[in-house]
Amino acid sequence: MWLRRYGGATDTGQAFPIYITVVAGLLLLAFAYVAVGQAAVNRNGAQTAADAAALAAAQHTRDELAGQWVTDVLDPTKWQDLFDGNLPDEQACARAAQLAEQNDAVLSGAMCQRPELLTYTVEVRTNKPVGDSIVPGVADKRSRASATAVIDPLCSFVPPAADAGGDTLPQLTCKDKDWKLDPKDLTDLPEPKDLFDVHLAE
Repeated sequence: MWLRRYGGATDTGQAFPIYITVVAGLLLLAFAYVAVGQAAVNRNGAQTAADAAALAAAQHTRDELAGQWVTDVLDPTKWQDLFDGNLPDEQACARAAQLAEQNDAVLSGAMCQRPELLTYTVEVRTNKPVGDSIVPGVADKRSRASATAVIDPLCSFVPPAADAGGDTLPQLTCKDKDWKLDPKDLTDLPEPKDLFDVHLAE
């Protein structure tokens, strides 16, 4: 009987270091998951800020294009240029910077570009670092992310003949709606969302 108890005590003593090792390993694994989660949250915040900034820039230009179209509605020769996005917009990137700031980030350097007339690309950096972590060298790292937003014109029309008078305007077809524009009664005009769609590039 004494021998059995003694042997059991020995087994328990041998198992204790193994138990400590297993627990330590599990704790290390848990800390690693927390570190990965911190980094993922930081990256997701950066991507949210980048998406919002790119959309803000594109929406600003969309509104500018739509506003200029209303100004030039009686001159159909200017319409196509506007639907092609041919209009400067010096405030679009400022708007992108505002949205990045609202999402606790900043534009990375001067990273707000208009590579094409109907496209904006931005890159942002989070204001907050990843924070304390068991992973060395990442505590002060700030996540970066980029996004591209596209302005899609939704309307088509048949340009007027060169000798056409100003008594009529071309019919504007926007998606599944036709706008029959009367130059003498322009109270019912399409809104910016009718003329252009803004979305993130896939």
